[in-house]
Amino acid sequence: MALREPPLAEVHDARGATTTEFGGWDMPVEFDSIRTEHESVRESAGKFDVSHMGEITVSGPDAAELLGRLTTNDVSALAHGKAQYAMITDTEGTILDDTVIYRLPETHDANFLFIPNAGHDEEMEDRWTAHRDEWGLDATVENRTDAYAMFAVQGPDAVDLVASAADDADEPLADLGRFSATDATVADSDCLAARTGYTGEDGLELIVPWSEAEAVWEAFDCQPCGLGARDTLRIEAGFLLSGQDFDHDENPRNPFEADVGFAVDLDTEFVGRDALARVAESGPDERFVGFELETRGVPRHGYEITDSDGETIGTVTSGTMSPTLSTPIGMGYVPTEYAEPGSEIAVRVRGEPKEARTRALPFLER
Repeated sequence: MALREPPLAEVHDARGATTTEFGGWDMPVEFDSIRTEHESVRESAGKFDVSHMGEITVSGPDAAELLGRLTTNDVSALAHGKAQYAMITDTEGTILDDTVIYRLPETHDANFLFIPNAGHDEEMEDRWTAHRDEWGLDATVENRTDAYAMFAVQGPDAVDLVASAADDADEPLADLGRFSATDATVADSDCLAARTGYTGEDGLELIVPWSEAEAVWEAFDCQPCGLGARDTLRIEAGFLLSGQDFDHDENPRNPFEADVGFAVDLDTEFVGRDALARVAESGPDERFVGFELETRGVPRHGYEITDSDGETIGTVTSGTMSPTLSTPIGMGYVPTEYAEPGSEIAVRVRGEPKEARTRALPFLER
């Protein structure tokens, strides 16, 4: 099957980007170097094409009920122009995907927008429509992934950079709160601008009409960044990656194991709620943790985590040599008795045990 391409595929190719397959998309992984791009975001600003993320709108009288019954957080608490992080779980409480849900400004035709991860948009569209029909709810579900581009401008200078390029905004972008969204005009294009991101830095994400993507992208004079730097940045921030830090088929996890229990509101009724209430009461057997190697080596996805006696107790789900900290760091699941920060563990790097200690996430506080 042919890979899906973002609207700026030719622009990225002309810029010399190296691309990779990700979630069924052919996306830029690197423009200059991962370190250069990573440092630009930590020190000033960088821009990411994240058009591989899905966009699904939900509208109608029962839109909030449909979203509320299919995600773990309290959608009813969202005011217009506000957003929340939530998990999408099955009846056993196992994570299918994580998402950000926006209650759109009142100027929009749709009531809500939610963002599935790359390659999950059709699956989630089918899930939403099937449950809507099963429950007899009055809601319209539209997959708009091929109608919108999505960009992230991230870093200490990012908000000022976007604000200077925006001709008009319903709310000054510098005053926009975290997990808030507003309408803005950039390069004569009507955009949704949100104070969200996936790097651990301040910044904005913009949802832009597909046909106007190039003009908006070129309006931001900063370092273009690929998925390589996005990965090192999000690991330093301790953020989960769908399909890697959890996978419904290959690494099934619930939100309490994945340390995102804050995104679960057990006072609401959603698919998987009862199973998660039992986990909340008993506590998970394993927990998602960060760790830092104390010797040379780079932990990679799939490497074994062991105890001090060499017995396997877990698997690395994400790891890198931190460009900011100059230290090998990683994340993975371990039994709860090893989850306390400072616990002694080891990671087998190419078959050789490397001493490590667990530590609290995020690795980098910004």
